[in-house]
Amino acid sequence: MARAMFDYTKTVLKKVSFDVNLFTKEVIKALNRLLPHEIEELKLWIQSLALNKPELKPCLIYLKT
Repeated sequence: MARAMFDYTKTVLKKVSFDVNLFTKEVIKALNRLLPHEIEELKLWIQSLALNKPELKPCLIYLKT
């Protein structure tokens, strides 16, 4: 079940990646919803996504925990 939540979170983040504000809100939700090991995996995924979409880099500040 937890893996399904992780996959769902990635799907949502892909769909809202056009808007930095929406993306940031969804990142914050994900940080509250996912398990610690999933958060680490999500950090890596978002960092790789931000390489292709530099406008998403401001949301990386929420991942520095």
